[in-house]
Amino acid sequence: MPERQVLERARRGDEDAFRELVEPYRGQLYAHAYRMLGSTADAEDAVQDSLLNAWRGLNGFEGRSSLRSWLYRIATNASLKLIERRPKRVLPVDYGPPAESGGALDEPLTEAVWIEPAADERLGLSDVSGSPEARYEARESVELSFIAALQHLPSRQRAVLLLRDVLGFSAREAAEALEATPASIDSALQRAHRTVEERLPEHDQQAALRTIDDSTMRRVVDGYVDAWERDDVEALAAMLTDEAEFSMPPQPTWFRGRDAVAEFLRTAPMAEGNRWRVVPVRANGQLAFGHYIWRDERGAFVPHAIHVVTLEGDRIAGIVAFREQDVLARFGLPAAPPAAD
Repeated sequence: MPERQVLERARRGDEDAFRELVEPYRGQLYAHAYRMLGSTADAEDAVQDSLLNAWRGLNGFEGRSSLRSWLYRIATNASLKLIERRPKRVLPVDYGPPAESGGALDEPLTEAVWIEPAADERLGLSDVSGSPEARYEARESVELSFIAALQHLPSRQRAVLLLRDVLGFSAREAAEALEATPASIDSALQRAHRTVEERLPEHDQQAALRTIDDSTMRRVVDGYVDAWERDDVEALAAMLTDEAEFSMPPQPTWFRGRDAVAEFLRTAPMAEGNRWRVVPVRANGQLAFGHYIWRDERGAFVPHAIHVVTLEGDRIAGIVAFREQDVLARFGLPAAPPAAD
């Protein structure tokens, strides 16, 4: 049925018609809110608020813009309201300097200050077609480094950059969404570019992944899984770049350099007696792994963390081990790992 007819049914109060209208955009709206907020839980709240506001305001949608543009306008403003009530989210590398080798770990910070990882499936990446006006591709725009860089922008600059450079809105469309002028949008975009580009790595992960053939990627994946499951620190260290970083929110302590990372792994997560099961997944358009740790008191492997890995060629330049309580469940992983072969 043509969209106009479905829209008219929805305006008459047909909830099924409304769901038919908005469902194709849900994943994309979630990804947009996640970029704005750096949090999967907050993104879900923003999407729910947006769809409720869209349902209530449907009669005010006159069709002068596309339904897509109208929904993104609502989602952007819902996210801006949430930002006003939420603390800024960061990664440990933005929170403080790296730890000295062998130093004590700081206490975990339990308040919501950390960026959260997002499963590729939830980000609607397969549903997004690139706009010729967009500066960032869909997968590039959800990489951890990009999400982290965005959080350093004032909220309206963040919104402008996403509307213009990710969604491909014109200056006029972005101005209408934010109740601003095209000139102010252009000015905000220039300032946002300077901040973000100072914080982004030289090469994005999508470019790095495109340089790796399937056999090399399989070797990296298998090597990572095998090193953890055998508690082989030397094997894992051999996969790292010289300046590799390892962090583990909600723990603010993090390490830089192959030797420092290896020393920490040897004395803590990969210490003698620890046992792991590791399952490859995808997060933020990047290589990632779900980690389960053996607990004697439970007599079982239990969920522990999602590791999001940043590559330089076939070497690992960064590992962020997200240890939120329900993080594996949010990636659709079971409470127990599959049995070992």
